[in-house]
Amino acid sequence: MATIQRTMGLIEWIMLIALSLIWGGSFLFNAIALRGFSPLTIVALRVGLGAICLWLIVLALRYQIPRAPAVWLRFLAMGILNNAIPFTLIVWGQQHIASGLAAILNATTPLFTVLLANLLLEDEKLTLARMCGVIVGLF
Repeated sequence: MATIQRTMGLIEWIMLIALSLIWGGSFLFNAIALRGFSPLTIVALRVGLGAICLWLIVLALRYQIPRAPAVWLRFLAMGILNNAIPFTLIVWGQQHIASGLAAILNATTPLFTVLLANLLLEDEKLTLARMCGVIVGLF
């Protein structure tokens, strides 16, 4: 079993910054796309293009594709809960607030996750360092 790495090296920081730029940029692109498309169209295009890219990777790397219907049902549930619903709500919300505010509100997710994990999980207790991180994050 792999050990959990508790610190981030240079590669992890680079990946985090790249992810932040990609994820943060999506709010700007949503705001631009909302000028001509409905929220559901934007989400369908975003999820559809993502699916095409992932299928190309799966095919190029020759990953074995699951055959069991139960696995595909789980994929469907994960896709709906983790992508379709949140992306739809975010883009719908961006019709009413600025993209910068939407990005900031979305960025608070890890902060509230730390607080909820403290309440719901025994092995994720709120330490002084975590609480300081939440406070700094909110500011």
